[in-house]
Amino acid sequence: MKRILICAGVLVLTAACGHEGDFDATGTFEATEVVVSAEAAGRILRFDAEEGDLLTAGCQVGAIDSVQLYLRKLQLERSAASVRSNRPDIAKQVASLREQIAKQQTERRRVENLLKDGAATTKQLDDIDAQLKVLGSQLDATLSTLRNNAASIDENSSSIEVQIAQVEDQLGKCRIVSPISGTVLAKYGEAGELASVGRPLMKVADLDRIYLRAYFTSDQLSELELGQAVTVTADFGGDRQVDYPGRITWIASESEFTPKTIQTRSSRSSLVYAVKIAVENDGQLKIGLYGEVKL
Repeated sequence: MKRILICAGVLVLTAACGHEGDFDATGTFEATEVVVSAEAAGRILRFDAEEGDLLTAGCQVGAIDSVQLYLRKLQLERSAASVRSNRPDIAKQVASLREQIAKQQTERRRVENLLKDGAATTKQLDDIDAQLKVLGSQLDATLSTLRNNAASIDENSSSIEVQIAQVEDQLGKCRIVSPISGTVLAKYGEAGELASVGRPLMKVADLDRIYLRAYFTSDQLSELELGQAVTVTADFGGDRQVDYPGRITWIASESEFTPKTIQTRSSRSSLVYAVKIAVENDGQLKIGLYGEVKL
Protein backbone atom coordinates (compact mmCIF):
# COMPACT_ATOMS: atom_id res chain seq x y z
CA MET A 1 0.00 0.00 0.00
CA LYS A 2 1.26 3.43 -0.85
CA ARG A 3 2.55 5.31 2.18
CA ILE A 4 1.01 8.73 2.75
CA LEU A 5 2.84 11.47 4.61
CA ILE A 6 0.82 14.13 6.40
CA CYS A 7 1.75 17.77 6.03
CA ALA A 8 -0.78 19.53 8.24
CA GLY A 9 -1.22 23.25 8.33
CA VAL A 10 -0.13 24.75 11.60
CA LEU A 11 -2.90 25.91 13.86
CA VAL A 12 -2.79 29.19 15.64
CA LEU A 13 -0.21 28.36 18.26
CA THR A 14 1.19 30.45 20.99
CA ALA A 15 4.51 29.42 22.39
CA ALA A 16 4.26 29.76 26.10
CA CYS A 17 6.71 29.45 28.86
CA GLY A 18 6.01 29.42 32.51
CA HIS A 19 2.36 28.39 32.87
CA GLU A 20 3.32 27.51 36.40
CA GLY A 21 0.08 26.85 38.26
CA ASP A 22 -1.85 29.00 35.77
CA PHE A 23 -4.42 26.36 34.81
CA ASP A 24 -7.83 25.11 35.86
CA ALA A 25 -7.36 21.41 35.13
CA THR A 26 -4.90 18.95 33.65
CA GLY A 27 -5.08 15.72 31.74
CA THR A 28 -3.61 13.71 28.88
CA PHE A 29 -4.34 13.64 25.17
CA GLU A 30 -6.21 10.73 23.61
CA ALA A 31 -7.75 9.89 20.24
CA THR A 32 -10.59 7.77 18.90
CA GLU A 33 -8.97 4.36 18.56
CA VAL A 34 -10.39 1.35 16.72
CA VAL A 35 -9.01 -2.17 16.99
CA VAL A 36 -9.49 -3.93 13.66
CA SER A 37 -10.04 -7.66 14.19
CA ALA A 38 -10.27 -10.59 11.79
CA GLU A 39 -13.84 -11.37 10.69
CA ALA A 40 -12.87 -14.67 9.04
CA ALA A 41 -10.67 -17.61 9.91
CA GLY A 42 -7.78 -18.65 7.68
CA ARG A 43 -4.26 -17.83 6.61
CA ILE A 44 -3.40 -14.16 6.14
CA LEU A 45 -2.35 -13.95 2.48
CA ARG A 46 -1.22 -10.33 2.63
CA PHE A 47 -1.14 -7.54 5.19
CA ASP A 48 0.37 -4.35 3.82
CA ALA A 49 -0.32 -1.92 6.66
CA GLU A 50 2.60 -0.72 8.75
CA GLU A 51 2.71 1.31 11.93
CA GLY A 52 2.55 5.00 11.06
CA ASP A 53 0.69 4.49 7.77
CA LEU A 54 -2.23 6.83 7.09
CA LEU A 55 -5.32 4.92 5.97
CA THR A 56 -8.62 6.11 4.56
CA ALA A 57 -11.94 4.61 5.65
CA GLY A 58 -12.75 1.50 3.62
CA CYS A 59 -9.17 1.07 2.42
CA GLN A 60 -8.23 -2.61 2.04
CA VAL A 61 -4.80 -3.38 3.46
CA GLY A 62 -4.85 -7.16 3.51
CA ALA A 63 -6.70 -10.39 2.78
CA ILE A 64 -7.41 -13.72 4.42
CA ASP A 65 -7.50 -16.92 2.33
CA SER A 66 -10.92 -17.19 0.65
CA VAL A 67 -10.38 -19.90 -1.99
CA GLN A 68 -12.82 -22.40 -0.46
CA LEU A 69 -15.50 -19.74 -0.13
CA TYR A 70 -15.00 -18.69 -3.75
CA LEU A 71 -15.35 -22.29 -4.94
CA ARG A 72 -18.49 -22.65 -2.84
CA LYS A 73 -19.92 -19.55 -4.50
CA LEU A 74 -19.21 -20.95 -7.99
CA GLN A 75 -20.93 -24.21 -7.05
CA LEU A 76 -24.01 -22.40 -5.79
CA GLU A 77 -24.20 -20.21 -8.89
CA ARG A 78 -24.18 -23.28 -11.11
CA SER A 79 -26.88 -24.90 -8.98
CA ALA A 80 -29.00 -21.77 -9.26
CA ALA A 81 -28.60 -21.72 -13.03
CA SER A 82 -29.57 -25.39 -13.26
CA VAL A 83 -32.68 -24.85 -11.14
CA ARG A 84 -33.76 -21.81 -13.19
CA SER A 85 -33.35 -23.75 -16.43
CA ASN A 86 -36.09 -26.16 -15.30
CA ARG A 87 -38.63 -23.40 -14.84
CA PRO A 88 -41.53 -24.05 -17.24
CA ASP A 89 -42.45 -21.55 -19.93
CA ILE A 90 -46.12 -21.39 -19.03
CA ALA A 91 -47.25 -19.37 -22.04
CA LYS A 92 -45.55 -21.73 -24.48
CA GLN A 93 -46.83 -24.90 -22.83
CA VAL A 94 -50.48 -23.82 -22.86
CA ALA A 95 -50.36 -22.20 -26.30
CA SER A 96 -51.71 -25.37 -28.01
CA LEU A 97 -54.70 -25.59 -25.65
CA ARG A 98 -55.51 -21.91 -26.08
CA GLU A 99 -55.38 -22.38 -29.85
CA GLN A 100 -57.84 -25.31 -29.69
CA ILE A 101 -60.19 -23.26 -27.52
CA ALA A 102 -60.02 -20.34 -29.98
CA LYS A 103 -60.88 -22.68 -32.89
CA GLN A 104 -63.82 -24.20 -31.00
CA GLN A 105 -65.14 -20.74 -30.15
CA THR A 106 -64.97 -19.78 -33.83
CA GLU A 107 -66.76 -22.99 -34.76
CA ARG A 108 -69.44 -22.34 -32.12
CA ARG A 109 -70.19 -18.91 -33.61
CA ARG A 110 -70.47 -20.49 -37.08
CA VAL A 111 -72.81 -23.24 -35.89
CA GLU A 112 -74.85 -20.73 -33.92
CA ASN A 113 -75.42 -18.70 -37.09
CA LEU A 114 -76.34 -21.83 -39.04
CA LEU A 115 -78.76 -22.81 -36.29
CA LYS A 116 -80.56 -19.50 -36.73
CA ASP A 117 -81.00 -20.29 -40.42
CA GLY A 118 -82.12 -23.86 -39.67
CA ALA A 119 -78.96 -25.31 -41.27
CA ALA A 120 -77.62 -26.84 -38.05
CA THR A 121 -79.00 -28.75 -35.07
CA THR A 122 -79.03 -27.91 -31.37
CA LYS A 123 -77.05 -31.08 -30.71
CA GLN A 124 -74.14 -29.73 -32.80
CA LEU A 125 -74.06 -26.59 -30.65
CA ASP A 126 -74.28 -28.64 -27.44
CA ASP A 127 -71.41 -30.84 -28.57
CA ILE A 128 -69.22 -27.78 -29.18
CA ASP A 129 -70.11 -26.32 -25.75
CA ALA A 130 -69.21 -29.65 -24.12
CA GLN A 131 -65.86 -29.67 -25.95
CA LEU A 132 -65.18 -26.08 -24.86
CA LYS A 133 -65.89 -27.04 -21.25
CA VAL A 134 -63.46 -29.95 -21.44
CA LEU A 135 -60.76 -27.79 -23.01
CA GLY A 136 -61.34 -25.08 -20.39
CA SER A 137 -60.92 -27.61 -17.58
CA GLN A 138 -57.75 -28.94 -19.18
CA LEU A 139 -56.38 -25.39 -19.47
CA ASP A 140 -57.14 -24.61 -15.81
CA ALA A 141 -55.55 -27.85 -14.61
CA THR A 142 -52.46 -27.36 -16.78
CA LEU A 143 -52.04 -23.75 -15.64
CA SER A 144 -52.37 -24.79 -11.99
CA THR A 145 -49.73 -27.51 -12.35
CA LEU A 146 -47.30 -25.29 -14.25
CA ARG A 147 -47.72 -22.41 -11.81
CA ASN A 148 -47.12 -24.70 -8.83
CA ASN A 149 -43.99 -26.06 -10.49
CA ALA A 150 -42.77 -22.55 -11.27
CA ALA A 151 -43.41 -21.41 -7.69
CA SER A 152 -41.51 -24.40 -6.30
CA ILE A 153 -38.57 -23.74 -8.62
CA ASP A 154 -38.60 -20.02 -7.74
CA GLU A 155 -38.53 -20.93 -4.05
CA ASN A 156 -35.56 -23.25 -4.55
CA SER A 157 -33.81 -20.60 -6.63
CA SER A 158 -34.41 -17.96 -3.93
CA SER A 159 -33.00 -20.28 -1.29
CA ILE A 160 -29.82 -20.73 -3.31
CA GLU A 161 -29.59 -16.97 -3.89
CA VAL A 162 -29.69 -16.45 -0.13
CA GLN A 163 -26.84 -18.93 0.27
CA ILE A 164 -24.87 -17.07 -2.41
CA ALA A 165 -25.44 -13.79 -0.56
CA GLN A 166 -24.19 -15.40 2.65
CA VAL A 167 -21.03 -16.61 0.93
CA GLU A 168 -20.49 -13.17 -0.61
CA ASP A 169 -20.79 -11.65 2.86
CA GLN A 170 -18.20 -14.13 4.14
CA LEU A 171 -15.93 -13.29 1.20
CA GLY A 172 -16.21 -9.60 2.09
CA LYS A 173 -15.13 -10.42 5.63
CA CYS A 174 -11.93 -11.95 4.26
CA ARG A 175 -10.81 -8.42 3.38
CA ILE A 176 -8.80 -6.57 6.03
CA VAL A 177 -10.20 -3.04 5.93
CA SER A 178 -9.82 0.05 8.07
CA PRO A 179 -13.29 1.24 9.18
CA ILE A 180 -12.06 4.78 9.85
CA SER A 181 -9.59 7.23 8.38
CA GLY A 182 -6.58 7.40 10.63
CA THR A 183 -3.05 6.35 11.48
CA VAL A 184 -1.95 2.79 12.22
CA LEU A 185 -0.79 2.81 15.84
CA ALA A 186 -0.02 -0.89 16.19
CA LYS A 187 0.09 -3.99 14.03
CA TYR A 188 -0.60 -7.39 15.59
CA GLY A 189 -0.26 -9.79 12.67
CA GLU A 190 1.77 -10.60 9.55
CA ALA A 191 1.20 -12.33 6.22
CA GLY A 192 1.49 -16.09 6.54
CA GLU A 193 0.02 -16.27 10.03
CA LEU A 194 -3.27 -17.97 10.82
CA ALA A 195 -6.12 -15.70 11.82
CA SER A 196 -9.13 -16.66 13.89
CA VAL A 197 -12.39 -14.75 14.07
CA GLY A 198 -11.98 -11.90 16.53
CA ARG A 199 -8.18 -11.88 16.53
CA PRO A 200 -6.88 -8.26 16.70
CA LEU A 201 -4.89 -7.36 13.58
CA MET A 202 -4.16 -3.64 13.99
CA LYS A 203 -5.10 -0.52 15.91
CA VAL A 204 -6.07 2.65 14.01
CA ALA A 205 -6.68 6.11 15.46
CA ASP A 206 -7.87 9.40 13.99
CA LEU A 207 -5.07 11.76 15.00
CA ASP A 208 -6.36 14.75 13.03
CA ARG A 209 -8.79 15.54 15.82
CA ILE A 210 -7.39 14.71 19.22
CA TYR A 211 -8.94 15.11 22.66
CA LEU A 212 -7.63 16.21 26.02
CA ARG A 213 -9.29 14.29 28.85
CA ALA A 214 -9.08 16.68 31.75
CA TYR A 215 -10.51 16.48 35.25
CA PHE A 216 -12.44 19.23 37.03
CA THR A 217 -13.72 19.50 40.60
CA SER A 218 -17.41 19.76 41.40
CA ASP A 219 -16.88 23.45 42.26
CA GLN A 220 -15.79 24.08 38.66
CA LEU A 221 -18.79 22.39 36.96
CA SER A 222 -20.81 25.60 36.99
CA GLU A 223 -18.12 27.18 34.80
CA LEU A 224 -18.35 24.44 32.15
CA GLU A 225 -20.81 23.86 29.30
CA LEU A 226 -20.82 21.83 26.08
CA GLY A 227 -19.37 23.71 23.12
CA GLN A 228 -17.46 26.10 25.38
CA ALA A 229 -14.18 27.42 23.95
CA VAL A 230 -11.14 26.94 26.18
CA THR A 231 -7.37 27.20 25.88
CA VAL A 232 -5.42 23.96 25.95
CA THR A 233 -1.70 24.03 26.66
CA ALA A 234 0.34 21.06 25.50
CA ASP A 235 3.46 20.35 27.53
CA PHE A 236 6.21 19.00 25.27
CA GLY A 237 8.76 18.83 28.07
CA GLY A 238 11.42 21.19 29.23
CA ASP A 239 10.23 24.75 28.84
CA ARG A 240 8.33 24.09 25.61
CA GLN A 241 4.59 24.63 25.93
CA VAL A 242 2.17 25.44 23.11
CA ASP A 243 -1.36 26.82 23.35
CA TYR A 244 -4.17 25.41 21.21
CA PRO A 245 -7.82 26.46 20.92
CA GLY A 246 -10.12 23.74 22.22
CA ARG A 247 -13.82 23.09 22.61
CA ILE A 248 -15.61 21.06 25.28
CA THR A 249 -17.44 18.11 23.66
CA TRP A 250 -18.34 15.94 26.66
CA ILE A 251 -18.80 16.31 30.42
CA ALA A 252 -19.09 13.23 32.61
CA SER A 253 -22.40 12.82 34.44
CA GLU A 254 -20.76 10.95 37.32
CA SER A 255 -17.72 11.74 39.41
CA GLU A 256 -14.71 9.51 39.87
CA PHE A 257 -11.64 9.43 42.06
CA THR A 258 -8.83 11.69 40.90
CA PRO A 259 -6.26 9.73 38.86
CA LYS A 260 -2.89 9.79 40.61
CA THR A 261 -1.18 11.50 37.68
CA ILE A 262 -3.74 14.31 37.42
CA GLN A 263 -3.70 17.64 39.21
CA THR A 264 -6.78 19.75 39.84
CA ARG A 265 -7.25 23.27 41.06
CA SER A 266 -7.55 21.82 44.53
CA SER A 267 -5.15 18.95 44.91
CA ARG A 268 -7.14 17.85 47.95
CA SER A 269 -10.20 17.00 45.83
CA SER A 270 -10.72 13.25 45.79
CA LEU A 271 -13.70 13.24 43.42
CA VAL A 272 -13.55 14.89 40.00
CA TYR A 273 -15.49 14.97 36.72
CA ALA A 274 -13.86 13.93 33.43
CA VAL A 275 -14.22 16.36 30.52
CA LYS A 276 -13.25 15.81 26.86
CA ILE A 277 -11.90 18.80 24.95
CA ALA A 278 -11.51 18.53 21.16
CA VAL A 279 -8.33 20.01 19.68
CA GLU A 280 -7.34 20.16 16.00
CA ASN A 281 -3.99 18.42 15.71
CA ASP A 282 -1.21 20.17 13.82
CA GLY A 283 0.86 16.99 13.80
CA GLN A 284 2.69 17.69 17.04
CA LEU A 285 0.14 16.39 19.54
CA LYS A 286 0.59 12.75 20.55
CA ILE A 287 -1.52 10.31 22.50
CA GLY A 288 -0.55 10.36 26.17
CA LEU A 289 0.96 13.86 26.04
CA TYR A 290 0.33 15.95 29.16
CA GLY A 291 -1.87 19.03 28.81
CA GLU A 292 -3.41 21.82 30.84
CA VAL A 293 -6.71 23.69 30.47
CA LYS A 294 -7.43 27.35 31.07
CA LEU A 295 -11.09 28.40 31.08
